[in-house]
Amino acid sequence: MHPGHSSGMTPSIFSISYAGFWGQTTLGLCDFIQHAGKLGYPSVMIAGKRPHLSPLDATPELVKPVQDALAAAKVRCDVLGAYTNLSQPSVVGCEVPYIEMQIAYVESLARIAVQIGAKIVRIFTAYEIEGQDPQSQWKRCTTAIREMCDRAAAHGVTIAIQNHHDVGLHTEALIEMLADIDRPNCKLGFDAWSPALRGESLYEAAKMAAPHTVITTNADYIKVPRHRYRPELVNYERQSTDWVRAVPFGTGFIDYAAFFKGLRDGGFKGIATYEMCSPLRGGGSQENLDACAIGYLKWMRDHVFLAPAEHVQAQPL
Repeated sequence: MHPGHSSGMTPSIFSISYAGFWGQTTLGLCDFIQHAGKLGYPSVMIAGKRPHLSPLDATPELVKPVQDALAAAKVRCDVLGAYTNLSQPSVVGCEVPYIEMQIAYVESLARIAVQIGAKIVRIFTAYEIEGQDPQSQWKRCTTAIREMCDRAAAHGVTIAIQNHHDVGLHTEALIEMLADIDRPNCKLGFDAWSPALRGESLYEAAKMAAPHTVITTNADYIKVPRHRYRPELVNYERQSTDWVRAVPFGTGFIDYAAFFKGLRDGGFKGIATYEMCSPLRGGGSQENLDACAIGYLKWMRDHVFLAPAEHVQAQPL
């Protein structure tokens, strides 16, 4: 019985955590899958880009070892992570088909997902572009995501919108966007990080989003105050935006107890994924990454899963 059984949630770890983008240890995809199993995770989320699973590289010769690695580690891949930004740069207008390229990219990941057993492709909306009216940007996103959903549906895949990018960011706006997209296979990848930074009530936001949510991706952070020295005043000027730094799960400012209570009270029974996707306190050594990954499972077992005896124990590394 996997450690998410009692809550209906399944713990997962995102391969981006070991992809090396922020100076951390890099593991190849098959090595990552094997490692996730040893850490005690029953599920993984795989990044749909290099160095892990780019559609450019996903030949049968690459996919077969991934299938074998999942089977050998007794780990499922439930989610592929697409990296999208559905903005249309003003400088080129409609000359370059950026949106079509991204629709094709997401459709490719949906085809790959079926081959490795995943049912969800996570996407982002768009960063706002200064000077473009919000309604046009909103319409561009909803139209593109609707087509992504239609193409993914042919493969039995759900599209999950993660609440990180500017368009449709607030929880109420995200729910409004789902209604405009109006596709049964369009759901949410709803995280605590963004609403916590923007001051939303984590319990209320999570409860509102929960009926539409299939995945939540979790990481914890601290806020580091910033000041700038003003020599003419012989004093410091407080900067309005803090530096945000990743820390081991449960040690930051995000009230994950309230967040998961909101998800649970709203009926969420999906994938709860841990990610290390920025420079992390303690550095990028494998020892630190592993300690944080194991710490997430322990925190979730103690605060969410509430089933210590059923927890899949990490194997010796």
